Amino acid sequence: MDQIDDILNQDLDPTETREWVESLNAVINHDGTERAHYLLERMVDSTRRAGGYLPFAPTTEYVNTIPPHMEARSPGDAAIEWRIRSLIRWNALATVVRANRKPGDLGGHISSFASSATLYDVGFNHFWRAPSAEHPGDLVFHQGHSAPGVYARSFLEGRITEDQLDLFRMEVAGKGRGLSSYPHPWLMPDYWQVPTVSMGLGPIQAIYQAQFWKYLEHRGLMPKTDRKIWCFMGDGESDEPESLGAISLAGREGLDNLIFVINCNLQRLDGPVRGNGKIIQELEGVFRGAGWNAIKVAWGSYWDPLLARDTSGKLRQLMMETVDGEYQACKAFGGAYTREKFFGKYPETAALVANMSDDDIWRLNRGGHDPHKVYAAYHAAVNTTGMPTVILAKTVKGYGMGAAGESQNPAHNQKKMDTDAIRAFRDRFNIPVPDDKLDDVPYYHPGKDSEEVQYMLERRRALGGSLPQRRRKSDQSFQAPSLEAFEQITKGTGDREISTTMALVRGMNLMLRDKELGPRIVPIVADEARTFGMEGMFRQIGIYAPFGQKYRPQDADQLLYYREDQKGQVLQEGISEAGGMSAWLAAATSYSISNTPMLPFFIYYSMFGFQRIGDLCWAAGDMRARGFLIGGTSGRTTLNGEGLQHEDGHSHLLSGAIPNVVSYDPTFSYELAVILQDGTRRMMQDQEDVYYYITVMNENYAHPDLPKGSEEGIVKGMYLFKDAGKPKKNEPRVQLMGAGTILREVIAAAELLEKDFGVTADIWSVPSFSEVRREGFDAERWNRLHPESPQRVPYITGLLADRQGPAIAATDYVRELADQVRAFMPDGMRYTVLGTDGYGRSDTRANLRSHFEVDRYWIAHAALAALAKDGKVNAKDVSRAIKEYKLDMDKPNPMTV
Repeated sequence: MDQIDDILNQDLDPTETREWVESLNAVINHDGTERAHYLLERMVDSTRRAGGYLPFAPTTEYVNTIPPHMEARSPGDAAIEWRIRSLIRWNALATVVRANRKPGDLGGHISSFASSATLYDVGFNHFWRAPSAEHPGDLVFHQGHSAPGVYARSFLEGRITEDQLDLFRMEVAGKGRGLSSYPHPWLMPDYWQVPTVSMGLGPIQAIYQAQFWKYLEHRGLMPKTDRKIWCFMGDGESDEPESLGAISLAGREGLDNLIFVINCNLQRLDGPVRGNGKIIQELEGVFRGAGWNAIKVAWGSYWDPLLARDTSGKLRQLMMETVDGEYQACKAFGGAYTREKFFGKYPETAALVANMSDDDIWRLNRGGHDPHKVYAAYHAAVNTTGMPTVILAKTVKGYGMGAAGESQNPAHNQKKMDTDAIRAFRDRFNIPVPDDKLDDVPYYHPGKDSEEVQYMLERRRALGGSLPQRRRKSDQSFQAPSLEAFEQITKGTGDREISTTMALVRGMNLMLRDKELGPRIVPIVADEARTFGMEGMFRQIGIYAPFGQKYRPQDADQLLYYREDQKGQVLQEGISEAGGMSAWLAAATSYSISNTPMLPFFIYYSMFGFQRIGDLCWAAGDMRARGFLIGGTSGRTTLNGEGLQHEDGHSHLLSGAIPNVVSYDPTFSYELAVILQDGTRRMMQDQEDVYYYITVMNENYAHPDLPKGSEEGIVKGMYLFKDAGKPKKNEPRVQLMGAGTILREVIAAAELLEKDFGVTADIWSVPSFSEVRREGFDAERWNRLHPESPQRVPYITGLLADRQGPAIAATDYVRELADQVRAFMPDGMRYTVLGTDGYGRSDTRANLRSHFEVDRYWIAHAALAALAKDGKVNAKDVSRAIKEYKLDMDKPNPMTV
């Protein structure tokens, strides 16, 4: 970078340079900036064709992008808006400080909102539209740590009471009236729309929300409007991979409905973001290179006269040379320090401030604290077409907190302030709280009829209503197809062998045929459609491409060619599970955000779901998302050739930890049909706030017909697949349980036991150990709380209560999955669990199942061992099984190798 700067700053002939600049200015004045830009591009092109090396400079000068004479002027009343902003600052501070004077160390943040109050205030007053009959509404991703400031605004508007402010971070004590620490739709379902405080998730979600809005418009499911997505993030947050990982998508697809506002207070949690560099310049280069319109709001209006008098260019040079660590020190140490350490570096810059007092220098404001500069930037952003916009607003962390935290390294964790610091804050923002009340840090409300409150309410009325606000249910529901509509997959396949993945695709195709529901289906893949047998959808419904297909695909002469279409229905998000999940989230929350219910299916390698993108999966629960996540090629022994990194044996444990995820590991196509139908009913018809996780396999085998009366048991998570009949006298019997692909090994084990040892087995399919577990613990909790009422019997307990023998469970997942139901086994029933603990590896399915001890032979052996402990067979039978089934007694525990 230094070399490039040297080249660009060399001037062999200043006179000639001046003549060229004057000529360019003449072109601008006569023909406009676009003509000047065209001429410059032609000159650059000619120089490069001549072999000249022209270094690419992705950044511009360290000054505001919009010059003063081109700034749009705010129509608002600046004086009233300053008073409103000051009141919000005070009440936000009071919320956090009061909370932390209570027992319990509740935490909270002051400095983030202090730095961004103006950025929010201008948006609330002039730009952010609420959903109304006239407009579908904008979507704002609030920076999580700024939540107290949003609550403080709602307090002045009358939406939140003083009592509720005192319940900040006290949601249990508040009994539904408390205020969540950060934006959480699950906790405040009528208020917050998107969770953002797991840093990085807001930006990537915002990008895919913007893409999905275009998708809905192009498919005719949502009218084209000028609605915008505004995403707030911190400059330190830009280091999260998700923050910048998808910005090229936004640039490539020209998402002009997307605006990022990056609060560049130059500090992250522990210190400077780029103490030795310049984060605004770095981000400008990154975003401009990705095709974004970048607007820098670095300096406030007090700097304009100085820059206008900077005829030597030394001030601009100094601004470029100074690193962020120095800028932070200037704001921390005041005007005298800034005069000496900043302006004093050059005689020319020292002269610029010679007639200014130290207080005047200290008041030189940063752009993010100047409502006029912010308004101009926002106005330019909403009027930009053909590309997304990023606004890089320079601010001061802890603005207004003075010695208690302004521009200081520990500012992020500032939660408490002493009386002197609070007094200084009160005086700076002219809050009418008397000295004798300062120790209490009281909230201040000027009254609902005050000029300030009436102004706020009028501005929100003009913009459609209050924000934030969230829609709980869409206006339209969709009737789920009946189970009969899935007949193709509820009927057996006869001798034909298919995988559950193929059954899933068939089920999706059946749903796509539904005239009402079909257009609402959103198939999403992360570049694995052919892996999952979905290429038929390319031709049938097309792949979404915002600009259509501009080329003839290589396979155009084939039936299932790669067809892209502006109205395509499949979202092909490339090799990015985080991108696919973010697209799924946009579709899964469309019922709330756009009043347009959609039913997304995101199909991916199961190992790369809850493990890789678990934070987004957790956010989906928080956002009350609705849709299907499909973990393809699931299980630790099913994906036989891929090895350790691909073989999933634990995703159902991870999904089961999210309260509103309903998880299933079906074995047969009819189970899948029942689950799809029931899930569609719950999410699209009844509008329940749940989403489904279903694992499917690529192993082919024959599938039986739907057993009569099994539907309820499939949904509940367990049903009797095969009844061995009435037990004969002294006949040894076991209860065999299985799920997914290993259920077939359980069935085979039952045959071995009967043929070789005369042991009969009832066989249970358990497509969801997670659902069985949840129901069991719900019953157990109810019983504890109602000791004198008739006691509830857990579902699995009731199923097994009259059955004989020990129970053996085996799955393609770690033992913990099936072990979750141990507490609900009938008294006296021995329970043995087999699973795939350990790292996966490449081999045949048969060898892998033998290695992990979950094949038919190991299952039969485990059953005999349990029967021997119950005294129903003898130890010699167990030893004979080891010998006949060639089980290696000395093999290492698969958990350890």
